[in-house]
Amino acid sequence: MGVSGAQAQMDRNPGYYHQLLQGERNDSLEEAIRTDMNRTFPDNVKFRKSADPCLQKTLYNVLLAYGHHNQGVGYCQGMNFIAGYLILITKSEEESFWLLDALVGRILPDYYSPAMLGLKTDQEVLGELVRTKLPAVAALMDGHGVLWTLVVSRWFICLFVDILPVETVLRIWDCLFNEGSKIIFRVALTLIKQHQAFILEATSVADICEKFKEITKGSFVTECHTFMQKIFSEPGSLSMSTIARLRENCRAKLLAQG
Repeated sequence: MGVSGAQAQMDRNPGYYHQLLQGERNDSLEEAIRTDMNRTFPDNVKFRKSADPCLQKTLYNVLLAYGHHNQGVGYCQGMNFIAGYLILITKSEEESFWLLDALVGRILPDYYSPAMLGLKTDQEVLGELVRTKLPAVAALMDGHGVLWTLVVSRWFICLFVDILPVETVLRIWDCLFNEGSKIIFRVALTLIKQHQAFILEATSVADICEKFKEITKGSFVTECHTFMQKIFSEPGSLSMSTIARLRENCRAKLLAQG
């Protein structure tokens, strides 16, 4: 809460979260959120309707409040997993709301906006980083005409929730709140570099997609201490100035494409 700025925001705005829940109704927002309730962690007993207490109500409240708070975003698929994970970690509805605001509003701007420009930009940035650091993988992707969004969109949208093991995701998120969005690129590059030979065995688009699913499983990602050491060594130098420059270039290309 402290390093993310969420605690300071909550302290500066006492009662604000509950005011949002009492706000004017928005039928389309409420329906969009309800649609995803049963899709959120269906294997977690705490999110089942039969649970007592059932965290679906808590999740609904957090997402509804955020939709009122940030009307430019409202609700976007993927936010349910982020908010649900925050609820499991903090066990606090209001803290989860302010941490969600830190992620969606400040750390990852435009990831969850209607156009998802920030998300699309960062997927292209990853592609450029792979082109520089792992050119053989980039050549494979280009040769089969595979867009990065096809293989990594869930990594970015869900911030590795429901993709990597829980303990590993917790460590990644600690870094995300501490160091910002650069950590997402470090994780993605490490997964790809560690499994480069395996990925390069792919002979078709379907094969590439399957291999990108496979590389998020196994002992490499379950041994979280070793994995976290790797993400700071394997990708090599990765400055924020480099990422900022790539983001600027990739965003301009996306906007030019319309």
